[in-house]
Parts: sequence; structure tokens; C-alpha cells
Amino acid sequence: MRFEIVTIFPGFFAGIFENGILRRALAEGLVTVGVHDLRTFTHDRHRTVDDRPFGGGEGMVLKAEPLAEALASLGIKPKTERESGGDAAAGTRVILLSAQGRRFTQSMARELAGLGGVKLDRVVLICGRYEGVDERVNELYCDMELSIGDYVLSGGELAAAVVVDAVMRLIPGVLGNEASGEFESFGVADAEITSDSVGVPRSQHGAGGLLDYPHYTRPAEFGGLRAPEVLMNGDHLQIRRWRREQQLRKTLANRPDLLEGAVLSAEDRRLLEAIRREAR
Repeated sequence: MRFEIVTIFPGFFAGIFENGILRRALAEGLVTVGVHDLRTFTHDRHRTVDDRPFGGGEGMVLKAEPLAEALASLGIKPKTERESGGDAAAGTRVILLSAQGRRFTQSMARELAGLGGVKLDRVVLICGRYEGVDERVNELYCDMELSIGDYVLSGGELAAAVVVDAVMRLIPGVLGNEASGEFESFGVADAEITSDSVGVPRSQHGAGGLLDYPHYTRPAEFGGLRAPEVLMNGDHLQIRRWRREQQLRKTLANRPDLLEGAVLSAEDRRLLEAIRREAR
């Protein structure tokens, strides 16, 4: 997969992709990233990329012309032409990063990584700035408009880095352990887990949209607190039950909204009701 990032601050990404999993994925050629300076596609001596908004108001708006030229340089045609362009066009997604977009989620990251859906070859990320981007760019070129959260950033560069990181780590071969992308917060349900090893007992559930359970490592005692004994007794069934209960507890405490869309078994619902009774 290739990520293309269109931005007025290409230097922002200089260190982003030089560490950890992202660096290794790039070094091994599992993914590639191109960062494109929007000012390259201007034609005045001031390299102007923005202008005042029609109708008045605060701030400036990124102009349509340089963005359209930047996309054309990447071979991106307007949506109406791409929709009839066959398989090559179907393998590309153009995304505008904006506070007005749909909230970016783990399920969207999985979709962009091609897990359980259309395999994409390229994701193009347009980094908004100032008051935003001329809406005609969104209407003509963008397949989706995404926000990474209910807050406003100075620009889409941080959001682009978040999207690349979240998607890239789900691409096969990027993580050292493939199961890490399934057994985690917001992960898939048990029925969708693909990384089971035959004959090896599993000590956790798939998240099914819930938050992850707490993790512990050596030493067994730290700061006067001891790691839960259940995790050290080697009983996979007990460990599995304990971890599921902790997922439910943490989700109820920190993100109760997730419970509405979570994949819950009858046993999960009994556990959840017991946890709620405790809190009364």
C-alpha cells in the first residue's frame, strides 16, 4: 500500500516515519509514503495556497486550484471519472482530514487496510489548514471526510500521521505478531479472529468493540500492589474469564457508549449486569 500526503508543511513528517513499527514497515517495503508540498502547485511568487472566504468570516481557506493540481499530479481524477475507471481507480481512496468529518475508528482503519473488504493500493490524505478547504475539492475529489476526534487541530498533519499509523499497523507483515492487531481495544469479535494457532489454548477474547483488559508484567509486586494471581496460575480458562470481565469493567467505566455496538454474549451480559449492581 502507498500513502500520499498533501500538505503545506511537508517538514512536519520528517521524524514521524523514522521510528518504531512505521520505520520498519517502510524499510521492508511493506508500505510506502509520499509527502507532497501543496505550495509546489502554485503559480505566483508568494506561493499562495489560501484566500479569504466568500461571505466573510474568520481566517482563510485553502484554495481549490493548487489542491486540484496536486491531485492531478498523483493521477487522481474527479470522483465521477474514477467511479467509471475500473479496478485501478477502485484501489484508491482520497480522504480529506477535517473537523467536520466522520469520526475515524478502528473499524475504518481495518477497512482502509483491506481487512474484510476491498483491497486498496493507495490512500491519499489531504491535510486541511486554516478555516478549512474549499468545499468544491471535497465534493469533486474526496471519497470521505475524516476527523480523528471531537476537537479542533491547527491542521490535518497530526490527523494524517494518526491515520497512517492506525492503518499501517494492520497491514499483514507489519506487526511482529499478527494477533496484536486483533486482540486489542476496539478489535474484532471472537468469530472474526483469524490468527488462532491450532492446539494452543487462547487466554483472551476478541474485543468485539470493547476496550482492552489491563496488562501486567514482572515484577509480580510493585509499589505495594501485586499483579492479579489469576494471571500467574496458568489456567487459561480462568485467565480468559478474568480478562473478559476486566474488558467489560473498563469499558463501562471509561467508554460506556461502546457497549451499545459491542458484540456481547449472554455470559457477557450477565457479567455486565453484575458489575452494574456492584456500582449501585
